[in-house]
Amino acid sequence: MNRVFELSNGKQIPCIGYGTWQIKDEKTAIDVVKKAIIMGYRHIDTAAVYGNEEAVGKGLHAVDIPRENLFITGKLRNTKRGYQNALSEFNNTLDKLGLDYLDLYLIHWPASWHRYADWEQINLDTWKAFAELYHEGKIKAIGVSNFMQHHLEALMKTEIVPMVNQIEFHPGQLQKETLEFCQNHRILVEAWSPLGTGKMLSNALLVNLAAKYDKSVAQICLRWCYQHEVVPLPKSVTPSRMLENLNIFDFEIEEYDMDQIDRIPYFGGSGLHPDEIDF
Repeated sequence: MNRVFELSNGKQIPCIGYGTWQIKDEKTAIDVVKKAIIMGYRHIDTAAVYGNEEAVGKGLHAVDIPRENLFITGKLRNTKRGYQNALSEFNNTLDKLGLDYLDLYLIHWPASWHRYADWEQINLDTWKAFAELYHEGKIKAIGVSNFMQHHLEALMKTEIVPMVNQIEFHPGQLQKETLEFCQNHRILVEAWSPLGTGKMLSNALLVNLAAKYDKSVAQICLRWCYQHEVVPLPKSVTPSRMLENLNIFDFEIEEYDMDQIDRIPYFGGSGLHPDEIDF
């Protein structure tokens, strides 16, 4: 796992990560994080709202590996937006993980117009806290999650442009406009739910391509992300699949096949839209 992308501030980020969304059982979370690191994952993604930060932290500390060799991402819960709230919540996250710093911290979801009249100011106040923590060295890179272009525009005018935007990204949900906007502004895109919580695995086109390349459907989806210069964050608690998800670097999807995947109509998405969520 030596392959990396470079963020706009020069920090390197492993080009595939291990996602921990929906892993709520403490024993399971500790075990799979430990196994993921032993297998070769160096990029672990969690969030306050997942309710597993303490377990993820225990998994991290169960493996004897230098901290600087790991890339750990956390996310701010929606109820803690705003300057002071964000500062306090970040410290809670560090305490639960048992770490001195995070490699990446993200605003989990944008405040948006359908719930807040001052949504842009809320996002800016939150971002101010992130920038302060970044300057203090407590976070090595800062970014957002689930932000579309209209959510990003106010932050683009601040001292620090977001370095990462983690969005739902998988075949059938390309989010082309957001992807192009981010890449045009050196904002690295990460893919949550890159396998569509498993819904990709029975798609006829993807099944046929998996047979063509002698790979699994999951490997096709993850390689598709990688060739779009997007960091996939697959989640599995099955060791064989965890290992399989790492092995996407010994083949390349042809341009024609990439285009076919790009054209898959919407399916398998979560249905969560940043301007419609009520949490």
